[in-house]
Amino acid sequence: MKAVITVVGHDTVGIVADVSAECAKNNANIVDITQKVVSDYFTMILLVEIDKLSVSFSDFSDALALLAQKRNLEIRVMHEDIFNTMHRI
Repeated sequence: MKAVITVVGHDTVGIVADVSAECAKNNANIVDITQKVVSDYFTMILLVEIDKLSVSFSDFSDALALLAQKRNLEIRVMHEDIFNTMHRI
């Protein structure tokens, strides 16, 4: 199972480090990542394996929401099943 994580916000030092550290802390393996800075805006999309999460998916999502609030970012976590269903229409 996988999840798609999107991160958007003003570019600051350590965004990639903080998001990847939260993934590692919860045993989510990053299998693909892309990031881009456009003007002062940072964007990142991660594809992570969540089969071996050390917490529930909901708790993982909540941890990233807390990080988003702390770093003044928009972080969204979408389970692969929901992502695929939304884009199948």
